[in-house]
Amino acid sequence: MTTSTRGTEKVPAVLVLEDGRIFRGRAYGAVGETFGEAVFSTGMTGYQETLTDPSYDRQIVVATAPQIGNTGWNDEDDESGRIWVSGYVVRDPARVPSNWRAKRSLDDELVNQGVVGISGIDTRALTRHLRERGSMRAGIFSGEAVKSDDELLVLVQAQPHMKGASLYEEVATKEAYVVPAVGEKKFTVAAIDLGIKGMTPHRMAERGIEVHVLPATATADDVYAVSPDGVFFSNGPGDPATADGPVALMQAVLERKTPLFGICFGNQILGRALGFGTYKLKYGHRGINQPVQDRTTGKVEVTAHNHGFAVDAPLDQVSETPFGRAEVSHVCLNDNVVEGLQLLDQPAFSVQYHPEAAAGPHDAAYLFDRFVSLMEGQRA
Repeated sequence: MTTSTRGTEKVPAVLVLEDGRIFRGRAYGAVGETFGEAVFSTGMTGYQETLTDPSYDRQIVVATAPQIGNTGWNDEDDESGRIWVSGYVVRDPARVPSNWRAKRSLDDELVNQGVVGISGIDTRALTRHLRERGSMRAGIFSGEAVKSDDELLVLVQAQPHMKGASLYEEVATKEAYVVPAVGEKKFTVAAIDLGIKGMTPHRMAERGIEVHVLPATATADDVYAVSPDGVFFSNGPGDPATADGPVALMQAVLERKTPLFGICFGNQILGRALGFGTYKLKYGHRGINQPVQDRTTGKVEVTAHNHGFAVDAPLDQVSETPFGRAEVSHVCLNDNVVEGLQLLDQPAFSVQYHPEAAAGPHDAAYLFDRFVSLMEGQRA
């Protein structure tokens, strides 16, 4: 990716999809070129949390909401230490932020971090195209990076696919760190960082959990060196079929029957650890308005999602696994995609969505309480 930081208001830009569809607009953020998988996110708020979510590594995110940037950029809502999206696509950017917490504009932050974007295109048409054809490789080009359409298409088609991409080690912490419990410490949790969002250990800390965040390369010895009451596997980017190391680690945790909780990528890792397969969705689930049913309670939740892969497990039967019986605990009401798994013979469960829910909604926050209950039960 190459970038420049000169003014972008009148700089032409072009978005090129791998199937040859082209959208022309204006540069937004840094000027230059960038490549990634084009995906769309349906959230009307929370763009700062979206852009800094490590699960979006190597993806060009299309905002389906027509106006983006109204609340600017602040110093409190980042989910990690940087923007991870490889490019950003918006229809009508707000050039002047209007929020008391804003420190600068979204445009300025994109420039500061070298993120190439495009504005002024028909994002509704682009979203419909991706829904019909599926997420695909794409490139954004602006300023001197703009060449002939044929030349740009060749560049896009030379990029790697998301299927088969191993990305979780790229985004994970390299050194272990501790998030202390808020108030009285009740439990210790070892959290495997596969692309963890900052709000996740915070939600656990609010419940009296001291969270030891460990690198994606952590071993079982590393995990049990902190004497955990429970083990957590985080969200993360890329194809779960490449994550053999985390799968082996989770199997080691399951063998010891330590209470276990996984979200998003962690749900896919649990699926693989139990012997299920995974597959790439046509265009994935991304946004903060996805309906999911918790089959254990019958309750329907509006949830935050960011995933392009899913677990291939039977929806309507209990499965026998090397670690006891397992069942699908949550399901997406839009398309019946597996949204959660649970073991019936030991304390382990996972969900495909994001119960930490920054920027919202908060329907699924109870899942952290469920994790606490598992640890309480094991201790008793």
